[in-house]
Amino acid sequence: MTIADLWDQRISAFLLSPSQFLATTTSESFLAELLHELRNDKANDQLKILLVSVLLDHPTILCPSSSVGEETALELLSVFSHTPQKSISLKCNVMLAITNVIICTSCLAAHTKMAEDWLDLLFQTIQDTNDYRCGLSQQPIRATACDCLREMETCCPGLLSQKLESLHLLKQQETTVLHQSYCMLYTLGLKNAIRILTKQKDVNDLEFKSILGGNEGFVWKSNQLGLTLLPINMMVQVPRLPPRLDCKELKSIMASLLEESYLLTPISQSALLRELVEVVAMVPGLSPTLFKSQLLRLFGTAEVELMHATLFMKDTFTDSLFTAEDENFLLKRLVSTAQHPLLGTPEKLFYMDCILHFPENRPISSSGEESLPVLVTPRLAASLLPTVFNDSATMLCRLNLLCLVHLEADEGEADKGIDYLFDHIMALLKIVDSDGSREVVVTSFRAVFIFLTHFSGMEELSEKLIDKLCDMYSRHFRLAPNLIGLADRIQECLGDHVWSVKLLRGLQKCIMEMPPLQLTIHNLSWHLKVLKRVAKEGPITQRNTIYLLLNVLINSNLCERGNWQVGNAVLAVCRNLLEHPSIDQVFIELADLLQYISVHYDDTDIKDHARFYYTLLTNLSWEKLTGVLAKGPDGGRAKERSHSAIMAEGEGIASNLTVRKSERHVLRLVKVQEKPSQSSSESSESLEATGETKKSLEVYQEQFQVPGFGSEVTLRYNLTHADETDALFDRVFTICLHFELKDSNYAKVSDIHVPCVFRDRKPPEVNVKLKPFQPYPTTICVSAIFTTQDGRSWHSQLPDVSVSFPEIFLPLPLPLNTSRACKEEVFDRIWEAAASGSPDKSAVSLFCFKAGDESLADLIKTHFQGYLITDQQSERSWKVLFFLPPMCHVLLVITQAEDAVQVSIATDNWELLPFVNSYLQDITDHCSTTVTDG
Repeated sequence: MTIADLWDQRISAFLLSPSQFLATTTSESFLAELLHELRNDKANDQLKILLVSVLLDHPTILCPSSSVGEETALELLSVFSHTPQKSISLKCNVMLAITNVIICTSCLAAHTKMAEDWLDLLFQTIQDTNDYRCGLSQQPIRATACDCLREMETCCPGLLSQKLESLHLLKQQETTVLHQSYCMLYTLGLKNAIRILTKQKDVNDLEFKSILGGNEGFVWKSNQLGLTLLPINMMVQVPRLPPRLDCKELKSIMASLLEESYLLTPISQSALLRELVEVVAMVPGLSPTLFKSQLLRLFGTAEVELMHATLFMKDTFTDSLFTAEDENFLLKRLVSTAQHPLLGTPEKLFYMDCILHFPENRPISSSGEESLPVLVTPRLAASLLPTVFNDSATMLCRLNLLCLVHLEADEGEADKGIDYLFDHIMALLKIVDSDGSREVVVTSFRAVFIFLTHFSGMEELSEKLIDKLCDMYSRHFRLAPNLIGLADRIQECLGDHVWSVKLLRGLQKCIMEMPPLQLTIHNLSWHLKVLKRVAKEGPITQRNTIYLLLNVLINSNLCERGNWQVGNAVLAVCRNLLEHPSIDQVFIELADLLQYISVHYDDTDIKDHARFYYTLLTNLSWEKLTGVLAKGPDGGRAKERSHSAIMAEGEGIASNLTVRKSERHVLRLVKVQEKPSQSSSESSESLEATGETKKSLEVYQEQFQVPGFGSEVTLRYNLTHADETDALFDRVFTICLHFELKDSNYAKVSDIHVPCVFRDRKPPEVNVKLKPFQPYPTTICVSAIFTTQDGRSWHSQLPDVSVSFPEIFLPLPLPLNTSRACKEEVFDRIWEAAASGSPDKSAVSLFCFKAGDESLADLIKTHFQGYLITDQQSERSWKVLFFLPPMCHVLLVITQAEDAVQVSIATDNWELLPFVNSYLQDITDHCSTTVTDG
């Protein structure tokens, strides 16, 4: 793996999750590495641009303080100075990174020396107009300098307010494509300078002209503008200059900028027009008619950005710039553009939204609520009627607009239009009834919602919709979530339960009248969802629901099958029935239902819950019952105060339903000391001459290509009590162990459930299965939720579990009957591949240590016995192979020389060498070691 690939992986990991990445290092260390690599002359420009991108995306993470930001900016400035002139792209990225760091770390706001020097350098850079000094190749540098200055002026408004004459002169001199950048920079500085003047009292002509002709230094004093835009709308007062100032020079500048605006790109034109609109709004001596010459071009534009700027202009100046004819023409233009066949869906939706929120010259409503412009009549909007051939977004947008149109139309036109919209809704539902796709279903129900929010008061149409929806449900039970969601949203939006109650009552009736053959387990799950929702409505009687549930349970094998999901769905209906205000009318029937479930349902959990509900029903008043079952504001567990109402004296059941947190460790995982496994070479002597060597090698190679082959490592632990625990925890039950990894080198570890742990019994064994992405050591955070003998639930943190490097070792994954000769051949093949493979992946190394014959034999027996490939004691040589999932090998050839023991190392992943070296040092720490890497 090359250095560039390594950095690419590290930066990708950092950008994916900075907090997780910095859990293994520090921001200071990572920043130092970045800056060191940026100063490396051997690194190419592409790698350095990648490194700089980190400071562009997360400057405050790597530079948490102003001092660190200033130091980092100085380092980047050094990199910028030493970057060759030909590396244009790198220099531009470094410029952006310096500006970003200076702004985000408050160096600009604090007026540091670095910020001042950088601002001077940027201004010197843009003074090379038309590339006279540095040449055409350096033009991107000037463009980036303009962008950096604009960003600094935006974040520190007024910074360039005393440089307007210089900026204006540079703008006039520039004749290249960068004229646009200079124009935008000057306009932003002009607007902010005027806005600062509006904060002063008694501004005279001299002060006003001094701003326009300023050619001094940068304005570092703090101001109160911040980053907010001007509050330009009809509801808020705009800050303005005194009305009698001499504005001839400013008017000339404005006219010049407007004349040049057509040379800019649409996005830049839009930004320029907005800045100039704000300037005119702040200066009473400027008339909005300055923009009159631009209206004809803007009315005919096909650019979304320019149309947005036009509407902003109209919202600001209304009839002082736009006549009634202009307003009518612009609205018609929006209607025609909203259905233009060459425009994409996003553009059409934008124009539809512009129609809906069209800034009228004299709006009827000033409350800010959504209301249709007066000029949008049924005749004007007739071409925007929705059809089933529209895409979902366009159709829903048109439907909403036309609903508003016909809601405010005259009686005759309104009836005709509403009938068309209703027929459109029914056509959509007919498509759904014909097994429409999920998108069609969702779109249709959204359309029904939009129609009802406007016309729910029309009883005849509402009743027809309910009949159609119930009829559809009788054939398509999968629509239950959509119908429930529709009822919920209508209640939230309208604050009126009438329509939703009618729909839910109709669905309940539909379910009651279904033939028994349709009440299969799959269909019943949908019906139970509906009945659960129906049980929440007080005006709907629930006796039929209870009779249906009893009938289904008694006359079917549901109780014998003991399906937990079905049982839980039935109990969910019962829970809502317990809170129903008319529970007194169905008390006996509900009690019979709960008692039947608690006796006959073949699932202990369902029985217990049914028994609990039965106890609540028969012992509490409805007021206390609803208090017990009430949920908190966040929808969480029931309030402890309500649960305590069950028992006037005593402990109450709130303590039994609360998960408590232990202050100390209660449990811990202790590694099981496994006995050294027998060498596979000793168990297969009889198979050496079977002729299976080649076949076994092919089997290994084929299996190795199978995804997931040998991908898991199983670690065995004993779950036992911690050293010091309260006697309360001597016996704990139903333990759920939860694992959280501290790095991203392993897949998520599944929860493990243990029935019980008793202090006076043998601890149960727990097998933790790890699936490595990279076979590195790791640490696992472990927590447990369990129950004590008194029925209380507890949450406890366990000591972290460390997974060492040798714990990841696995023997060579070959069939059990593989001969020793075959294993040796596999070893030799892998060694050759590692020794001659790509240096980006493979590597070889040498490790030496001193040991006597007896200590060496003990070391091999203790640590390598289960991984031996050959044991040639007569030649004082051993071959060892570790398989590290998912796809790595570490091979050792141990040879005893006269003066030392040599361990030759080969691996197909060079990143494992430091771990291998540490491992060998640990097991030979009683000997003096010498390491040589090759």
